[in-house]
Amino acid sequence: MNEIVIATRGSALALWQAHAVEAMLGARFPGLAVRLEVMSTVGDKVLDSPLSMIGDKGLFTKELEGALYDGRAHIAVHSLKDMQTRLPEGLLLASVTERHRPEDVLVAAPGTTLASLPKGATVATGSLRRRAQLLSIRPDLHVVDVRGNVGTRLRKLEENGWDGMILALAGLERLGHADRVAQIIPASQMIPAVGQGALGIEARDDNPELLEMLAALEHRPTRICVEAERALLRHLEGGCQVPIGAHATLDGDRLELRGVIASPDGERVVRDELAGPASDAGALGVALAERLLAAGGAQILAVMER
Repeated sequence: MNEIVIATRGSALALWQAHAVEAMLGARFPGLAVRLEVMSTVGDKVLDSPLSMIGDKGLFTKELEGALYDGRAHIAVHSLKDMQTRLPEGLLLASVTERHRPEDVLVAAPGTTLASLPKGATVATGSLRRRAQLLSIRPDLHVVDVRGNVGTRLRKLEENGWDGMILALAGLERLGHADRVAQIIPASQMIPAVGQGALGIEARDDNPELLEMLAALEHRPTRICVEAERALLRHLEGGCQVPIGAHATLDGDRLELRGVIASPDGERVVRDELAGPASDAGALGVALAERLLAAGGAQILAVMER
């Protein structure tokens, strides 16, 4: 192939991610032309409602996948946490890049921590998963919803005078806002979203030459970790509407996976962890999902489905 067209959202973070993949391709395939096809998704357009209220199937990916189907683009670059665990027919997760740090962070005045926030402080987040775990740690907090890209959210934090906001470390660092981080919240305390910090490159499954090129961008340790996380989420059938988190780490051939299912108010939180061979990543995810369900997660999900 002489040219690859990348479908991407138009936010600053999405463009950073697309340009990162463009640079990876350029480094490995000198002379290859790469062009961006910038698009807007439902998740970008509907900003006056919480994500949990507008559905969870392809909010940030459907339009980009349409470009793959009709040939306007060869690949789509996503934040892996935005990708469905069951991709549309004919499409596949062709490559997973090396993961950035996956933790969530507290953006607040310097030196502030979750523990030191004043009683009843107002903290903003657009994620049910973050809301639930935050309230399980600090049930006295007033948690408000916020939507928009990273820059918009940081502006809203200042305009509204909120005491803090929970965001992903990866996005802040990629956009040069690391100085806004007051506390990196340990993944053991607030379990990240499935795939958080990694990029997923989606492509059609009928172009062997392209798939071989994308394989050169693959980071196998990251792929193993996110396979376990995505298997857990797929087994639970969770999305934006359900507070579910999973985080896998790899130590040699040993894979460790943490998972959480929580009620949105943070009153019911089921956590567990499991370890096993890296070769059993998918099975490990399913096994931990079953343990979470048996420990009370099934009841939480049943209530949320009503």
